[in-house]
Amino acid sequence: MTLEQIYTGCISEAAYYITSNGEAAIVDPLRESQPYLDRLKRDGVTLKYIFETHFHADFVSGHIDLAQKTGATIVYGPTEMETGFDKYVGTDSEIFTVGGIKIKLIHTPGHTMESSCFLLTDEDNNEHGLISGDTLFIGDVGRPDLAQHVIADLTQDKLARHLYNSLRTKIMPLSDDLIIYPNHGAGSACGKKMSKENTDTLGNQKKTNYALNPNLSEKQFVKAILTGLTTPPQYFPKNVLMNIQGYDSLDTVLHRGHVPFSPDEFENRANETGALILDTRKADDFANGFIPNSINIGLDSNFASWVGEMIPDIKQKILIVDEDNSKIDEAIIRLSRVGYDHAIGYLEGGFKKWKYSDKTFDRAHRITPEQLENYYSEDKQLILIDVRKKSEYESEHIINSINVPLNEIHNYLIEFPKELSFVVICLGGYRSMIASSILKQNGFENFVDVIGGFNAIKNTNIPITEYVCPSTLL
Repeated sequence: MTLEQIYTGCISEAAYYITSNGEAAIVDPLRESQPYLDRLKRDGVTLKYIFETHFHADFVSGHIDLAQKTGATIVYGPTEMETGFDKYVGTDSEIFTVGGIKIKLIHTPGHTMESSCFLLTDEDNNEHGLISGDTLFIGDVGRPDLAQHVIADLTQDKLARHLYNSLRTKIMPLSDDLIIYPNHGAGSACGKKMSKENTDTLGNQKKTNYALNPNLSEKQFVKAILTGLTTPPQYFPKNVLMNIQGYDSLDTVLHRGHVPFSPDEFENRANETGALILDTRKADDFANGFIPNSINIGLDSNFASWVGEMIPDIKQKILIVDEDNSKIDEAIIRLSRVGYDHAIGYLEGGFKKWKYSDKTFDRAHRITPEQLENYYSEDKQLILIDVRKKSEYESEHIINSINVPLNEIHNYLIEFPKELSFVVICLGGYRSMIASSILKQNGFENFVDVIGGFNAIKNTNIPITEYVCPSTLL
């Protein structure tokens, strides 16, 4: 048996590719099927099963396209959900064979009702590992509040109690030597305390994972799991529905989005369609010049997740800008991973073509940490807006700064100062430039962001303090 974890950092997602004796299975595939097809061809194996651990919320799975292109069977755990595609609904403890190995479905409701794990037994009949989906992460478990946004009669309390039972009766009795292969790692919004490690033994998780503490009563477990949950990203329920109902093939999405426009055509297309202009360049490049009213979400970080957080309408038409044409398909694919399938074209030749066409462009003003230090020493009342997550801000922040998490910025725009100057900061400069582009789009000119963000600010003499909750925003 060979097992490969295929980890995609921009959405903190792990798919699994398993082969044995000429047959293969793939668990929780990404939207784009070609990399899997290439692996199958390279290894000379036939894809027999596509296992889905649950109906995913944080990304659009590639199960439909992959099944159509290979003839493999899509397998879910127990569910009565009607889908827009053919599937096989497995039963608890059902065993599937792939070559010489066995894959046992273990129904583990809690994160969602159909959530299931897959126990792998190798050719020598040794239990090797558990692909645990969103039931068990490294250092955490799946949040139980997501499915309630899709199924009306579910509550997070009911799901948390299901999860408690699943962990104690289905997972914790398994061998300590089993390797845990989760669906997500640190950075995913599907949990709250995930480790940066992507695998571990079940025995070590029993010792270190707070949710597997055997002394927790059901009531204590529910409280621990539900405490500290943040509002899930708004695109999550929409991705669930796409994973259930179906979606356009990625080939169609790429064809629709890979349409080049000259600067004049691009401008006309934006005006005619109301498309959002999405600039995917790095923050430094965007700051030096950008098309007015465009939003910057750089491909160089958690692009897909921030698109899902910051663009409310999953069906929003999108026009793409990059430095050149080399990353357009990558941008379209990464948009599609979170269900944004309506890219309608891109600026041929990138922003430099726009600039050299004598089109109007804007700039974002930035300062160095040293400049901020000077401003701060002269004016202790300087307005500093920190767009990091609340948990990041609470751990440490600049004295008198104000926390407005980036994913909530639209809710607070009316409270940003119109006449007074202010400074926007994040951890490293990526999120503050997203915020800057949104502020610019909404008519703000009286602000700067800080190059290098909080990481660089910590190297100055600007005082850092522990969290003090402000009574009002501004």
